[in-house]
Amino acid sequence: MIGRLTGILAEKNPPQIVLEVNGVGYELDVPMSTFYNLPANGEKTRLLTHFAVREDGHYLYGFLTEAERFAFRQLLKVSGIGARTALSVLSGLSVGDLAAAVAQQELGRLIKVPGIGKKTAERLLLELKGKLAETTGVSLLAAVDDTKQDISNALLALGYNEKEAAAAMKQLPADIGTSDGIRAALKLLSKV
Repeated sequence: MIGRLTGILAEKNPPQIVLEVNGVGYELDVPMSTFYNLPANGEKTRLLTHFAVREDGHYLYGFLTEAERFAFRQLLKVSGIGARTALSVLSGLSVGDLAAAVAQQELGRLIKVPGIGKKTAERLLLELKGKLAETTGVSLLAAVDDTKQDISNALLALGYNEKEAAAAMKQLPADIGTSDGIRAALKLLSKV
């Protein structure tokens, strides 16, 4: 119903803002990723919105990017996930990180978000699989490359040289997550 608002940013009280549009102040709840990128009070801004009507009221949610709004709407489709939890997920993870976590089926990343337990994280991974990658531009191959780079960086930070890290990386499965990959690489390196 309300797809976009352009106006003057009147108030910022996380996670809520007030956007004044032609004399009308719209209260919007925004994820922290949007909140941190907003201009100062009194500046003009444009937000994409999601309008929700529930029994207890009408709610408006704002996003700076189409990817954030799309991810929010996909999160709402997951059973047991409401708007507050969806905002919490987008506040704790960028859309790219969420897409990568789903693509790699990394439960650990999602559990770190406040309000997300193991069962909810498992449901998110199951129901979002294949739904975020196209819109966010995060492919499984890109996510795997990022994971391999993260594992390699961790090994180098732990004092292993590039040759040792590369040797361990060759023995890891292609679809392994970051934390599991680091653990597996350390096991491989401890046997040498």
